[in-house]
Amino acid sequence: MAISTKDLQRLFVLIADDIAAHRDHLCELDGVIGDGDHGLAMDAGCEAAAKAVGALDPAQTAPTAAFNAAAKAFLNAVGASSGPLYATAFMRAGAAVKDKSDLSDDDFRRAFAAMAQGIQERGKAEPGEKTMVDTWRPAADAALAPASGTSLSEALDMAERAARQGSEATRNMTAAKGRASRLGERVIGHIDPGAASAAIIIASIAKFARQHNG
Repeated sequence: MAISTKDLQRLFVLIADDIAAHRDHLCELDGVIGDGDHGLAMDAGCEAAAKAVGALDPAQTAPTAAFNAAAKAFLNAVGASSGPLYATAFMRAGAAVKDKSDLSDDDFRRAFAAMAQGIQERGKAEPGEKTMVDTWRPAADAALAPASGTSLSEALDMAERAARQGSEATRNMTAAKGRASRLGERVIGHIDPGAASAAIIIASIAKFARQHNG
């Protein structure tokens, strides 16, 4: 079943609700290796994105414009590092489905993978550096791995599992980026908050796919 802009409005609400539910936990994670506000930043950004996309007329708005609206709203709401990263992710998703009035399952998988690529390129990060890339990269690879024609819910269930594993793997890493990089081995034993919030977002996207395909 094709994914319309109206469906994307529902997706962004799901993401915002799930991030809000985990806001305090994300702040606790960030309090150990960062400045303690990651949950607040992600909550603000996702809420702003959901409101911006929700304000659009879905009958008159293509998916690309919805992703672009989310990008602008997220960036305006979040000045910290996650702002430019997720703004880039949403812009790349929009570019990946340009000129589409609605999205096939394969279109959506391409948009999902484009988000991961955008985050990795904007953050200049590689897997293994204790960042959200450790969650997004394996999730995108897992989503793209099944053959074309695989149901979106199946592909994104695989992505969700890979994201969870990737996020958990940051527990045993030292950090190469950001404030956490100055803490050396003291960050070992703690999950990266950006990786944790990425896993929540990817789980929300997988839940959306199950509801849509179901």
